[in-house]
Amino acid sequence: MQSFDNLFKGVIFDLDGTLVSSSLDFKALKQAVGCPLDQDILAFVRQLPSMRSAEAHEIITRAEHLDAISAEALTGALALLDFLLLQQIPTAIVTRNSRHAAELKIERCKLPIDLIYSRDDGPAKPDPSCLLALAKAWQLPPQQIAYVGDHHYDIQAAKRAGMPSVLLTAQRSYGEQHGASFIFKDLMALHRALPSISLCA
Repeated sequence: MQSFDNLFKGVIFDLDGTLVSSSLDFKALKQAVGCPLDQDILAFVRQLPSMRSAEAHEIITRAEHLDAISAEALTGALALLDFLLLQQIPTAIVTRNSRHAAELKIERCKLPIDLIYSRDDGPAKPDPSCLLALAKAWQLPPQQIAYVGDHHYDIQAAKRAGMPSVLLTAQRSYGEQHGASFIFKDLMALHRALPSISLCA
């Protein structure tokens, strides 16, 4: 079992594929807005002329809303969040979703997290700005905060912020860790590793 060596004094989570399910088809979404499949969709839309950008944002926002109203908490999410709450470990979410979609998912899935940074609140991952803003708000050094996600953008953002990263692999097929500090199949496996460490030390 992997050891965390008492590193975590705060935990930040990605949302889709990490805490909640998502049925977003990014290939279809990219085709709908004319984004090449090998490009980041948010970066592509941002550089479009204003009218086309607004239309593309509307398409993305509509798809996210439909995804949000069918989202379900992933197995182990509520138990892990309750455990961290009992340990008095601050938690937050940093997501590339819109704030509206993120709040819908959190409410629908009854996630006990109030602090959310969406793409409406700062630069989207892999930019580390939102992660660093949370470290500042919590008055914790980045190296004592774990960022948990399921995508290489999550690992990149954590590395740029100087935070240890935890990669969950159950929702995706990865042949490598993408440089993650820790890797687990799912939230239950991550939770099983936590009782062996003293989070409040």
